[in-house]
Amino acid sequence: MVDASSRHLTWLLRLTLLGVFLTILVVLVGAWTRLVDAGLGCPDWPGCYGQAVVPNTEQAFAYYPDHPLEPIKAWVEMFHRYLASGLGLLVLSIVVIAWPLKLNKASPRRISIFLLLVILIQGAFGAFTVTLKLWPQVVTLHLLGGLSVLSLFLWLHLCLRQFAQKPKVIKHTASKCGFLWWVAGTLLVVQLALGGWVSSNYAGIACQGFPTCNTQWWPQMDLSEGFHLTQTVGPNYLHGQLHADARTAIHMVHRVGALLLGVALITLYWRYRELYLMKQALSVVLGIYLLQVIIGIANVLWWLPLWLALMHTAGATALVVSFIVGFWLSQREQHNAHVDATHNAVGLAT
Repeated sequence: MVDASSRHLTWLLRLTLLGVFLTILVVLVGAWTRLVDAGLGCPDWPGCYGQAVVPNTEQAFAYYPDHPLEPIKAWVEMFHRYLASGLGLLVLSIVVIAWPLKLNKASPRRISIFLLLVILIQGAFGAFTVTLKLWPQVVTLHLLGGLSVLSLFLWLHLCLRQFAQKPKVIKHTASKCGFLWWVAGTLLVVQLALGGWVSSNYAGIACQGFPTCNTQWWPQMDLSEGFHLTQTVGPNYLHGQLHADARTAIHMVHRVGALLLGVALITLYWRYRELYLMKQALSVVLGIYLLQVIIGIANVLWWLPLWLALMHTAGATALVVSFIVGFWLSQREQHNAHVDATHNAVGLAT
């Protein structure tokens, strides 16, 4: 029984680590799909013009005469769907392999079930992205869903590593999260959502120039229209539907969000600078954040080239991964400090 559990853990560790990298690939291919305007390369879901693979022009016209086939864009979209489907099968495999661990209440099996639920919801958002014709709300939630899947894969992998070391004493909520971590984490999520909103409304180059925007420090903006979350469902949102002032508002709020996130991360680093592991982890977080800011500025100055826009998405995934690892280490250090204090108290009492 012990050997069987050990084999299960070994496979789970391998598969969850594979899941981290595969999710990053899916997120990047999703960004590539959007950047090359292939999000509606197949007008239906889950197939493409009713087929499991991209059909020929005659078949596509017979199935969907109002939407001419563009083979390259259709294949890009289907490649993304194939990868996402593979990710779903991977999660299902993890749930099945982790199921025998249910007898141990300390096992992170529940996280795997939650991951399966999230990826099913993510699949639904993928379908809505197509059927609602790139409705910005759905596109943004689809991006956040992908990063949520990445976070859960990474967290599950870290929990499994700890469970493999101390299967009887693991506690996933060993200590309370510090207030600064909550502030920084919330700002990170908000900034990721703003990045998705910028992307889905095609506001990446709404501001020309940096640090000013269209030669002004505070340009004319339409915040109410830019963040009007009840946009009409029905129009094709490829290339966006908002006017210039609304897109400028979205872009500028994203810049302000980046500034606030930077302040929060610097404050977090300053708070934990005396703890070696935390200092190292938060140094990585700050380094990735700084690189992400530089890439964002370059995207504006160079008019959003494809490779640089993809790097900006990659930077977002790297920031998420580094932040989660930093948070995990903070939990471990606080838990270890609590255990040491308890042992010392017991030693003094005896």
